[in-house]
Amino acid sequence: MKVAVFGAGTMGHALGLVFALGGHQVRITDSDTGTLARAPQLMATALATLREAGETAWSDAMLAEQVTPCATVADTLEGAQLVVEAIIERPDAKRTLFAQIDELAADDIILASNTSYLDIFPLVPKRRLPRTLIVHWYTPPYLVDLVDIVGGEQTDPAVIATARDIVAALGKVPVVMNRFITGYIANRIQSAIGLEVQKLIDEGYATAKDIDEAVIHGLALRMPVLGVMAKADFTGLGLMKDALANRTYEPPPVRGHSESLDRLVEQGRTGVLAGKGYFDWSAHTPAELFRERDRKLLALKRAFREIGRMEGK
Repeated sequence: MKVAVFGAGTMGHALGLVFALGGHQVRITDSDTGTLARAPQLMATALATLREAGETAWSDAMLAEQVTPCATVADTLEGAQLVVEAIIERPDAKRTLFAQIDELAADDIILASNTSYLDIFPLVPKRRLPRTLIVHWYTPPYLVDLVDIVGGEQTDPAVIATARDIVAALGKVPVVMNRFITGYIANRIQSAIGLEVQKLIDEGYATAKDIDEAVIHGLALRMPVLGVMAKADFTGLGLMKDALANRTYEPPPVRGHSESLDRLVEQGRTGVLAGKGYFDWSAHTPAELFRERDRKLLALKRAFREIGRMEGK
C-alpha cells in the first residue's frame, strides 16, 4: 500500500517508520522544511534502536528506499491509498490541510487522522466523511502497540474494518471504539491520573519520586498482566461494590492549572528536552535518554511476550 504521511515531527516521522517496516511505500511531508529535513535521521536513529534490540534486520538503506520525503502536498499524495494526518493539534491547520487533500487526492483514499483530542469530522469536506476516521497512535509508535480507531457518524464500517486490519498487520493492537470521545480510553485514564498526582503534589501529600515509586511498584506491576477490568475480577466485584458505597475519596476537580507545575515551567524546567523537569536529567543528552527509554521499553515488551496476560472470555 502507498501511504502519505502529513507531519514529520514527533509522531509523523515515527509513523512513517512504522508503515515502512510494515512493507508500505511511504511519502512524507511537513510544512516546516527543517522538520522535514530532520525526519530521515530521526527514523534512522529509531531504526538503529530496533535493530540493536533484535526487533528488525532492516538497514538504513532499506529504509531510505521505502520512505520518500516530499516538498509539496501534491507530491506526497502521488498514488496514495492511505493518508495519515499527524500535524499540529489546531483545528484551523487541520481544516486547511483536509481541504488541500480533498482537492488533490484520489476519491477512494482512506483519510486517517492521528488527532489525540480533536473531533476532526466537522473539519473534513463532507464528501470525504465516509472514508475518514481517526487512527490514533501513542508515542513512540514503533514501540507502543496500542492504536485507537474511531469512526464518525458517516464513516463506512468497511473502512473501519480495513483500518483495523492494516493496523493489526503491522503487529499493533487496534481498539475500535463505538463512537468518538475526546482522549479515547488510555488518554482519559492517564488524564485522570494526572489530575490526582497534581493534587497530591500541590497539597503536599507526596513528592514526584514518591508518586513514581507507587505507580511503578504498585499499579504498573499488575496492569500488564491484568489490565484494569480483569484486576477488578481478581479483587472481587463484591468488595468493589462495598468500597464504592463506603468511599470517602472524591476525584480532584479540573482546575485548569497546577501551582507546582506552573512553577516548574516558569523556571524553564519543562522536561527531558530542557534537561530538567520534575527530575534533573542534565547528566545525559536528550538523545541518550530517549534511546535508553526505548531500550528499556523493548526489553519490557520481550518479557511481556514470554509472560503473557490473564484473559477472560
